[in-house]
Amino acid sequence: MMSKGQGFGFGLGKMKELSEAFKKAQQVQEGAKKLQEELEQMEIEGQSGGGLVKVVLSGNQEPKRVSISPDAMNEGAEVLSDLVSAAMRDAYIKSTETMRERMEELTGGLQLPGL
Repeated sequence: MMSKGQGFGFGLGKMKELSEAFKKAQQVQEGAKKLQEELEQMEIEGQSGGGLVKVVLSGNQEPKRVSISPDAMNEGAEVLSDLVSAAMRDAYIKSTETMRERMEELTGGLQLPGL
């Protein structure tokens, strides 16, 4: 037996809180979409061997291009593949940090439960 005005055990305050949370979640979602577009346009460069090899990734880690200087070519295949790997790792680390920073900016100040 429910007493009048109790509804589903949801006080009015709760409803207000809930709608605020929804509003914030929506803002985050819109921001995330914008961020995704920004990340796609972004170019993050990793390098190795003091710039002998450069790898460019988009902000969401899609490979864009690799440039290899003629000097690096003279190092031989094994060294060259190490240089390419190192440059890729460098670009990957930078893009991961960039992504994390942007996500923190996006969700910063939002007390979303469970995040």
